Amino acid sequence: MAKDRQDISRKLLNPFKGDKAIWFIFLVLAIISLISVFSSIGYSAVISDRTPEQAFIRHLMFVVATFVVVILLSNFNYRKFSRASWFGYIISIALLIAVFVIGHKSNDAGSGMSRWLMLPLVGRFQPSELAKVIVIIYLARLLAQEKDNLKEWTTFRNILIPIFIITALILSENLSTAIIIFFVCLAMLRIAPINVKHWRLTLLALIVCGALALVVGEKMNIPFLARTETWNSRIDNWLNFNDQELSQESMARMAVASGKFFGVGIGSTVQARLMTQANNDLIYAIIIEESGMLGGIIVFLLYVYLYIRCIKIAMRCKGDFGRMTVIGLGTLIFLQAAIHMSVSVGALPVTGQTLPFISSGGTAYLCMGLALGVIQAVAYDVNLSEAKAKKETNAVPVDSDNIEPINPPEGGEQ
Repeated sequence: MAKDRQDISRKLLNPFKGDKAIWFIFLVLAIISLISVFSSIGYSAVISDRTPEQAFIRHLMFVVATFVVVILLSNFNYRKFSRASWFGYIISIALLIAVFVIGHKSNDAGSGMSRWLMLPLVGRFQPSELAKVIVIIYLARLLAQEKDNLKEWTTFRNILIPIFIITALILSENLSTAIIIFFVCLAMLRIAPINVKHWRLTLLALIVCGALALVVGEKMNIPFLARTETWNSRIDNWLNFNDQELSQESMARMAVASGKFFGVGIGSTVQARLMTQANNDLIYAIIIEESGMLGGIIVFLLYVYLYIRCIKIAMRCKGDFGRMTVIGLGTLIFLQAAIHMSVSVGALPVTGQTLPFISSGGTAYLCMGLALGVIQAVAYDVNLSEAKAKKETNAVPVDSDNIEPINPPEGGEQ
């Protein structure tokens, strides 16, 4: 009894469970976020009928709330997330359908379609941000459950169906998020022991259907493809960039160019004074403007190291569900960061993706915290399993050739 109380006290005194390097990266990114948002949020706050101080305090509250979310989730047994993922998947579908019925129209939605839900006390809530985390966890559950049948086409097809449902519900209004979800899920499927032929045919079909949608959607008035004109326009503007036009993209490129190597100094941004998306969709350009390419490289390397830590956690994890979950969520964070940074420097067309743990925004920031919390829960379990195995090995001399790996049963694999 005394030992149990001592263990509980130790857990309470050390709430930061999981991988210490990931906690450090998260803290550094949060600090960068507060500095960058404080510098760039002015114009966005004014057009939102807030003072810059009010907008910054709101962002600070979401940063603190996200830390709490990560701390709470990292203390859970990650196998419980497998059992809860089916319920979360159903809730995600319900919320995405609700967006079409009672959704709030986004200011930048060229088609006038909805992207947000207005929730009491919470305000604007974007279900697609939650859905992209939930569907990855749910896919990891399916892959763990069906690991012995993944080479069969029927099993592969049945696993693709829930992915298609989520992406189809998101596609019409948020193409970039739908693409990210699908490619992260495809990456998870490729790592799993599937029939590679099925995977290649799926990828080919996706590319062909995507190309047809861009062509047909612009020529025919199909509600599902109502934003095709906007998508084509963004691609065309990127391919035929007009540096004389004062647009968000051109101001972002000017910010990157003026930053040079060491930057103009923290708080000395010029372009953010004129950009509506300086604090979220294009914040990486402001980071480079203020801290130069040096600061931009440091931020990029932080995401690279975060992804490397996720891969190492996955390699150490003995259970299929935990391994696939960490790979999927780690890929999601890194891929979204890479896309945002590429857009900010002009390497990709505008997508509207935020920079994880840096851009301002409530739903996106909290949902990325949800992903990180699950990763930390798996890391914490891996650390406990390895510590237990080491303790048992040191306590009882055994033949090292006969040691069997610890492979705890996982929810969803039963």
